[in-house]
Amino acid sequence: MAYDDAHRHLAASHPRMAELIAHSRRYNITPLLSVRPFDALAESIAYQQLSGKAAATIWGRVRALYPGKRYLDPHAILKTRDEKLRGAGLSRSKVAALKDLAAKTIDGTVPTARALAKMSDEEIIERLINVRGIGRWTVEMLLLFDLGRPDVWPVHDYGVRKGFAKTFRKRKLPTPKQLLKQGEKFAPYRSVAAWYFWRALDAPEKSNRFAE
Repeated sequence: MAYDDAHRHLAASHPRMAELIAHSRRYNITPLLSVRPFDALAESIAYQQLSGKAAATIWGRVRALYPGKRYLDPHAILKTRDEKLRGAGLSRSKVAALKDLAAKTIDGTVPTARALAKMSDEEIIERLINVRGIGRWTVEMLLLFDLGRPDVWPVHDYGVRKGFAKTFRKRKLPTPKQLLKQGEKFAPYRSVAAWYFWRALDAPEKSNRFAE
């Protein structure tokens, strides 16, 4: 079955990891066949610092500005007045970020999907964080969920840090530096490990979870 090697590797790393995997919904991320970096990152910008429901509403309004279009056109975004995008619910900073993303897609700073497929994770991160409003975490989510890269380790993600602490019954959340070190034993399947630490937060917490 898919990901059997990953599950065996992670389960062998620690009994608590094996228990987490055994009782969690299975990792089921596969690469999207038609990822368009511009669309994926534009949606990420819209969703930043908002609840899923509110962000989905705003993103729907943005998409409605361009009826009949399956994909967003960066040229069309640049031609759209800021006031119109603001009227859809985007903040001033998000409008600026969206237009910078459009400009950098046109000039080639944002690679095409075909180009991304040939680049390493770090190469993609280094290229895309040049876009206004796009940080390392946002690119890591693109790598993990859209591109299906198997060894992404988002050490700044609060959910991953909290899930790690809960799984291994730590009193404090690990720092990103500590989590980077701890994650070495999960390579080359750190995306899968991150998934299960998110799943750890789905389960009820035990009263002795901070035993160590």
